[in-house]
Amino acid sequence: MGQAIYHWLDERLGLEELKAFAQHKTVPVHAHSFWYYWGGISLLFFLVQVFTGILLLVYYRPGADSYESVRQITYQVNFGWLIRAAHSWAANLMVFAVFVHMFSVFFMKAYRKPRELGWLSGMVLLLIAMLFGFSGYLLPMDDLAYFATKVGLEIPASMPIIGGALADLVRGGPEVNEFTVQRFFALHVVVLPLIFVPILAFHLWLVQKHGNAWPPSEEAKPAAERKTMPFFPNFVWKDLAMWLIALNVLAVLASMFPWDLGKQADPLAPAPLGIHPEWYFMSSFQMLKMMGNWFPGAAGEALGISIFTLGLILWTLIPFYDPDSKSGRRARRAHYFGLFACVVLIVTTAVGYWAVR
Repeated sequence: MGQAIYHWLDERLGLEELKAFAQHKTVPVHAHSFWYYWGGISLLFFLVQVFTGILLLVYYRPGADSYESVRQITYQVNFGWLIRAAHSWAANLMVFAVFVHMFSVFFMKAYRKPRELGWLSGMVLLLIAMLFGFSGYLLPMDDLAYFATKVGLEIPASMPIIGGALADLVRGGPEVNEFTVQRFFALHVVVLPLIFVPILAFHLWLVQKHGNAWPPSEEAKPAAERKTMPFFPNFVWKDLAMWLIALNVLAVLASMFPWDLGKQADPLAPAPLGIHPEWYFMSSFQMLKMMGNWFPGAAGEALGISIFTLGLILWTLIPFYDPDSKSGRRARRAHYFGLFACVVLIVTTAVGYWAVR
């Protein structure tokens, strides 16, 4: 019966063609092969968020009752605290995995021809993933989420000319309130997924089309000395093993360190000490603070936004500055630029957390 079902599906879906493609495709094997798995780990955490997010949607009520609904999920619904913790931890782990994946692609020069569109689509996915985290952070509407969102919205609000209008559009007015929650909820569960999923499908198709890139150190070797392994079943089984490890990490974090729910947000109360945006926005937030201290007033904020935006644009356009293995000096400059960006990101994030201790 199993063979009959497989034959029936093969006639209609071409399963043998997919199987032949998977067996024909190979994955490079070298000292840096470990970094190939981080794209799949990012995908896993996204799927976890989709599954847990659907379960949370059953009980969550956006708007004036958002805090009460999250309180019920956390303390009254069976295993609601676990689902919420898994969703929140998966969001942070996904952003972390995407950052690791991005830097590994950068330093292995996997953005070079013909993979430019893979790099560009990946950058779009990173930005959307960060917006997923930012929009979802407010939804519990406790005091920490409320004031952290207010602080986070200072970043777009400080943009010259359009900053104030953009922040008001996102908030639904001059202040963060239940209308902001409704807008963030619609953004989180409808708008961003509608944008994210097609770009993700396009990104995955590009990965399958062009395959995994050889790092420059391996690309310089003769073809006969390069080692590969079949994508199916060798790489697939190893990828699934990494998924299992990632799931275990998520399970330990969600069960041992469940996501807290603070007091209900009170707009009239003073902000808690040490309030700050999520860790993946801390670098840009600290940059704004530093520029504001060095150049008081609107000029400092505008300068901070301009520097950060310029750096992001240069980072995104790196495939056109270092297009292939013949780039020479440009390749070395791109490598140093990547090291500089990595150090700045880590240092400013660490300084930001040190400043709010």
